[in-house]
Amino acid sequence: MTGFRVLVLKELLESWRTRRLAAVTGLFVVLGIISPLTARYLPEILKAALGSQLTVPIPVPTAADAVLQVQKNLGQLGAFAAIVLAMGAVAAEKERGTAAFILTKPASRGAFLGAKLAALGMVLALATLVSVGIAWAYTAILFEPGPIGGWIALAVLSWLALTAWASITFLASTVSGSSALAAGVGVVALIGLSLIGAVPQVGRFLPAGLDGPALALAAGLGAGFRSDELVTAVLGSIGIVAASAVVAWLSFRRQEL
Repeated sequence: MTGFRVLVLKELLESWRTRRLAAVTGLFVVLGIISPLTARYLPEILKAALGSQLTVPIPVPTAADAVLQVQKNLGQLGAFAAIVLAMGAVAAEKERGTAAFILTKPASRGAFLGAKLAALGMVLALATLVSVGIAWAYTAILFEPGPIGGWIALAVLSWLALTAWASITFLASTVSGSSALAAGVGVVALIGLSLIGAVPQVGRFLPAGLDGPALALAAGLGAGFRSDELVTAVLGSIGIVAASAVVAWLSFRRQEL
């Protein structure tokens, strides 16, 4: 793909100059901080606020609760951030006319799309790694240190899920040429596939299937899931990213800019 490396650097530099990188990373830092804090102090806050009205006993919070909060926040708020990050990836370029200008240079359409998708993945990877690293540190302080390898697995699997949502939005941005429509498609896909993922026979092939293995590994419960379930979820999520990229390319190569 002609010009791929140069275009990736261009996308990363643009993410830095437009402060998208800082905004996304800042949000993920907040998620990394508040997740363990919520797990640790929410029971105390509820007891103080409700007092005798709280009739249901609240279990003593553990490090596993912090892991659950991290995974839940990344899977929800992080997913919306990934959608917002990807919604204008191609559509905004076409609206401004910069896509046509870039493609008059020695750069192929495949390189143009591939660089954008790669840059999206890199930005999400950095933000996710920072978020999970901060969450691990806070969890170690408030509860106990978790297995570093397990938390790294949590970061990688969370990143893969976020990349899947971003890739679907990226596809919509390429096909429709509208940032707003791409965001709508991304949100609908997130909600719809999450609901479908509640069905075990289907969810094991979707990003939702990554949740159980990620939680088990980060909590140090290596035997808490079947390895074939992890492999299936990983391959299914990679398949979503790959299919989105291929369909986006097939559409983009026929578009007149």
